[in-house]
Amino acid sequence: MADELTFDTRPPAQAGECLQVSPLVRRIVADNPGPVTFTGTCSYIVGSGKVAIIDPGPDSPEHIAALLDTVRTETVTHILVTHTHRDHSPAARAIQAATGALVVGCSPHRSARPLFTGEVNSLEASSDKSYAPDRELTEGDAVQGPGWTLEAVATPGHMANHLAFALPEERALFSGDHVMAWSTTVVAPPDGSMSAFMASLDKLKTREETVYWPGHGGPVQDPQRFVRALIHHRRLREASILNRLKSGDRTIPEIVSAIYQGLNPALVNAAGLSVFAHLEDLVARDLVATDGVPSLDGEYHPA
Repeated sequence: MADELTFDTRPPAQAGECLQVSPLVRRIVADNPGPVTFTGTCSYIVGSGKVAIIDPGPDSPEHIAALLDTVRTETVTHILVTHTHRDHSPAARAIQAATGALVVGCSPHRSARPLFTGEVNSLEASSDKSYAPDRELTEGDAVQGPGWTLEAVATPGHMANHLAFALPEERALFSGDHVMAWSTTVVAPPDGSMSAFMASLDKLKTREETVYWPGHGGPVQDPQRFVRALIHHRRLREASILNRLKSGDRTIPEIVSAIYQGLNPALVNAAGLSVFAHLEDLVARDLVATDGVPSLDGEYHPA
């Protein structure tokens, strides 16, 4: 029997409140709640005395002030960024200006690949194109401080440049937006790729971390079981899309209307992009056909 996917939608904290969530980790939630950010972006402070900040968050004066106030008697050596959505990376500039810390982590924003022309990805405006790290980290690269190590784990899918960061001293993983306990992840082309996302999930299920600290919401407990359940959920979604095509649906709005009944209207565009990501993957695997390059307004049918 497949692992069941259940979500934890309890708010992890009030915005601006610093909580010690493990011996090495503190968490502050940004003041940017929303349909895809849940109660806000989680910024993490790792270590004591000489510390790292992971995902400093949006360009919010209140959130930046809360982070800087928390570390006012400490030295921030590194600012790590999982990916370049505007709810995760923009505050790096202000934190660096105030502390002199190195900005390290994912590469600058880039689309996963050219996918279509003449159309606008509704999430494109959410990308932080001004992010410029002092050092890009790739798989296995690490930064260290007193009693802590943060090792890069490449997890493309949600974005092409997405990284997670392992904290081996606590068998923990900062999973960014790749795996979250409160909801499934939006995978939106061209920055997102369903095939890459699934490959990254397959990679994570072989690792040995015992807890994930995500970019939104509370911790992911028993993460290997949760990742297996996410993979199963995505395969069920794929099967639903194939069934809708076999039933005669041909467009993304038709498929979204059929399989996302009762969806929050604010999430309809995100659902359409996720279906698009599945369709692009299914076309690449010769399970679905379309005329020309897959597109948001294209028509699809079983291959």
